[in-house]
Amino acid sequence: MIEYLIVCPLVFLAGFVDSIAGGGGLISLPSYLIAGIPAHMALGTNKLCSAMGTTIATLRFAKNGYIKLKLGLSCAALALVGSSLGANLSLLISEKVISGMMIVILPIVAFYVFKNKKMGDDSEAGTIPERKAFLIALLAAFGVGAYDGFYGPGTGTFLILILTGAAKYDMKTAAGTTKAINLASNVAAMVTFIVNGKVIYPLGLTAGLFCIAGNYIGSGMVLANGQKIVRPVVLIVLAILFVKVIFG
Repeated sequence: MIEYLIVCPLVFLAGFVDSIAGGGGLISLPSYLIAGIPAHMALGTNKLCSAMGTTIATLRFAKNGYIKLKLGLSCAALALVGSSLGANLSLLISEKVISGMMIVILPIVAFYVFKNKKMGDDSEAGTIPERKAFLIALLAAFGVGAYDGFYGPGTGTFLILILTGAAKYDMKTAAGTTKAINLASNVAAMVTFIVNGKVIYPLGLTAGLFCIAGNYIGSGMVLANGQKIVRPVVLIVLAILFVKVIFG
């Protein structure tokens, strides 16, 4: 029961944050480790509940027309390829290398978000040609997907920043496309852990219900008022990620 009391509330919070700005794994995965779940079982069980929550957020965005079918499917496919390559690369390169890079990159990204007061403002949406935006989104899906396979934390946050800042998609389309990419990678990882017997089903399914609730509420807030909620949450997620990278 102690495991459930620790994991479920934190997974709810993770689902809420993840549906808005990505980075929910920064909260959910440590919750399993705090509860004393072995690392590999924690990874697998976390992927099960994350896939459940992300499915709800993705469906909600799709229902409201914020996921363009061609864009979402193309990005998800490239993210899977990138993630596979990144996972294989991680076997060859020390994690300390990417951690060192993140210590430099994260403050720069946070400064960009802090100075960019128009983040979430859709006034610049669609200001570049659609084909160029589509290409940027595909490159982002592949590149960030590779990062997700190699290292992982903050994947959703980086996708939202690229899709709104470089591809000039409106916040709702960017968040919806991010969810489609995250869902594809979550399901692929979940299947891998299930095949290898690394999932605690009672805890994962119960936590999944809390993750669904968090994702449902968070995605509703983005749909209702994306501009005001996304920017501050992104800054909080980046700060948490920076602290995590420094202190391990």
